[in-house]
Amino acid sequence: MPRVRSPKRGSRSYSPRKRARSANGRVSYWPTLDTEPALVGFAGYKAGMTHLFYIEDSDRVPQYGQEVKAPATVIDTPPMLVIAVRAYKKTYDGLEAMTEAWMANQPKDLYRRITFTTDPKPNEKLAEIEKNLDKVAELRVIAATQPKETSVSKKVPDIMEIPVSGGSMEAQFNYAKGLLGQTVTINDVFSLGEGIDVVGVSKGKGFQGPVKRWGIRILSRKSRKSRRAVASIGPWVPRRVMPQVPRAGQMGFHNRTEYNKRIMLMNEDTDRINPKAGFKNYGFVNGDYLLLKGSVMGAAKRLIKLRKAVRKPKYPDEAPQITYLHSEWKKRSGEQ
Repeated sequence: MPRVRSPKRGSRSYSPRKRARSANGRVSYWPTLDTEPALVGFAGYKAGMTHLFYIEDSDRVPQYGQEVKAPATVIDTPPMLVIAVRAYKKTYDGLEAMTEAWMANQPKDLYRRITFTTDPKPNEKLAEIEKNLDKVAELRVIAATQPKETSVSKKVPDIMEIPVSGGSMEAQFNYAKGLLGQTVTINDVFSLGEGIDVVGVSKGKGFQGPVKRWGIRILSRKSRKSRRAVASIGPWVPRRVMPQVPRAGQMGFHNRTEYNKRIMLMNEDTDRINPKAGFKNYGFVNGDYLLLKGSVMGAAKRLIKLRKAVRKPKYPDEAPQITYLHSEWKKRSGEQ
């Protein structure tokens, strides 16, 4: 008789499905650029979702030239403050930090995250990096978000390392040196119509059973012991539960990366995207923002890390033509 296989239940692509170590996403890889020195990442806060109509400008799809509807996510991206420059050297065990130069006169809110015990002496540290530039394998800036300029109800900034890529190492050092103590905007990193990668942590759903976690079917009402469980978790040999058997466990709050999210709109009038009552669980977007096509992981107010595309998307060079952007929400039943 032919061997009977159980049907596939859920994707194992993201196993093990464990909780992320932090609510801020972890970027495991950064791309390299062939252009002049520039930052390859940025950060923002998820505000909410909407939908839009735009003229399909990709000649690779049947709807080319037609007006199509698409969901969109608004990311609040206030300017980031470059607070330090860090140099890495290459070792047999990966990258190792050599030295770092911190800005002088740190803002008061930065002390909520980091305690400075001594004078950072940025000029001396920068001179040390420049002296050992031949040993430097990678330069990164340490940037801090400014949540006070958003509707996120906190003052403590989130800190993120962003590599400097492109050009020679000397050009990268001069570029990073000029950024120390300055603010960087979203326009300095990304452009309209570009495809970018998004890194974040998905919504947490706690400890869930195999029906919700893996999508297995509920057993017959006559089944013994349990209905919302796997009938047989495996044979006698091997004497262990195989990893492909659906089991209960953590669901959600996973670190995820989504590739090639297209920028539909950025740095435009905030009145164009803000609902009359603000975004649910967030409020109003007051400054720079990104409007990304599609959904983005995580709840409102969660930090979202943005990265230059690793897998080069085949999007047109021209900015997308948006014909309609939804910014009005109907009242729910029972609301006045």
